[in-house]
Amino acid sequence: MTGQTVECIRSAGVVGAGGAGLPTHIKADASVDTVLVNGASCEPLLMSDPYLIQAHPDIVIRGLLAVMDCTGARRGIICLKGKHAAAMAAVRGAVTREGSGRLEVFELRDFYPAGDEHVLVHEVLGRTVPQGGIPLQIGAVVSNVETLYNVALAMEGAPVTHRYVTVSGEVKRHMVVKVPVGTLVSDVLTFAGGPAITEYKVVDGGPMMGRVLPHTGRPVTKTTSGLLVLPPDHTVVARKIMDPEKVRRITTSICCQCSHCTDLCPRNLLGHSLHPHRLMRVLEGQMHAGTVAREALLCSECGLCEKFACPMMVSPREINAQIKQVLRREGVRWESTGEEPVPHPFRKSRYVATGRLLRRLDLVQYDTHPGYAGEYTPHMVRIPLAQHIGAPAVCVVAPGDTVRTGDLIGEIPEKSMGARVHASISGRVESVEDGMVTIKAC
Repeated sequence: MTGQTVECIRSAGVVGAGGAGLPTHIKADASVDTVLVNGASCEPLLMSDPYLIQAHPDIVIRGLLAVMDCTGARRGIICLKGKHAAAMAAVRGAVTREGSGRLEVFELRDFYPAGDEHVLVHEVLGRTVPQGGIPLQIGAVVSNVETLYNVALAMEGAPVTHRYVTVSGEVKRHMVVKVPVGTLVSDVLTFAGGPAITEYKVVDGGPMMGRVLPHTGRPVTKTTSGLLVLPPDHTVVARKIMDPEKVRRITTSICCQCSHCTDLCPRNLLGHSLHPHRLMRVLEGQMHAGTVAREALLCSECGLCEKFACPMMVSPREINAQIKQVLRREGVRWESTGEEPVPHPFRKSRYVATGRLLRRLDLVQYDTHPGYAGEYTPHMVRIPLAQHIGAPAVCVVAPGDTVRTGDLIGEIPEKSMGARVHASISGRVESVEDGMVTIKAC
């Protein structure tokens, strides 16, 4: 039965909906003691997960139980912030109805980044993931709310074709909306009443870890959690679009080595050997030399150092990311001892409350906790064959083919890690180019 469940998840193309998109069948094929449901929704303004677990707690729990059965886990713990009171009540009721005694609910405090899986594991289980490691090493698997929702649908034979997205910022209607994967961002914004300003940029994801899109012709993917419309000069946007070389020059010139970035670094506070202020002094020619540079491999790129801690308004996160790219390109990996780090004794006193973060980011006016606006179906989608960790899917359709919602259009390459891709609307394949399958409704 376990093998059948893993195959169902694989066939449906389920990937991690809350992060970089690790194919979920990889996690489901592990052996652990505990499965944690990550309902922290820790990025400011994102409301899709609280909505989903409030509206469909029984479906999410079915997905959780399926992953627990696959992994042999004895415990399933649903982790939510206490501020989402309605979602918390819905989950507690669903756990009571389930009645097996295998499930628990854990109330998280409202801080950032409560949803980082290393932070979440420590908050809930009191254990610390080894440096450069994953929760599997301490007997846990962490899955996002929408991921488990999709797992439950996969058990019924339904592949991943849609995504719940939060639309916020300078749009006329803030909302949570369900859209087919491949829906153009421009179409989603039109459904939300359109931008409320003439000049704007769109952040794909949350304000901390999201990326600024080059244009609104980009599609929604399986990992698109939010679309945030902001003025081009907004503090959230400005540093995300700054030239990386310019960021490095400014950083090496201005950083005063105050160590505030290290003092508030969530991974450092967990006891990991990550010191962002030291990395700010690693010159371009030193990126692949020495222990200090290698610390960048431990960075989760949560952005707290850049957008909250630094008094000089420079970018430790960007520097860490640049160093990490060089190291990975050269095949450098962190050599973990597997030992559990010892968290900083002042860790809990250094939590950054989400409310404080919203004020620092100048986003308070957009914190509207939007409700569900329903489902939107466009006349055309552009579905990427690469929207997950691993190898891009291999296209199995051609221009002129007729497809129905749920039909396979991208297969996992042989002997590779990847995820299947399916048609998200019914229609005709217009083109297959630049790693995209374009489908128009008939």
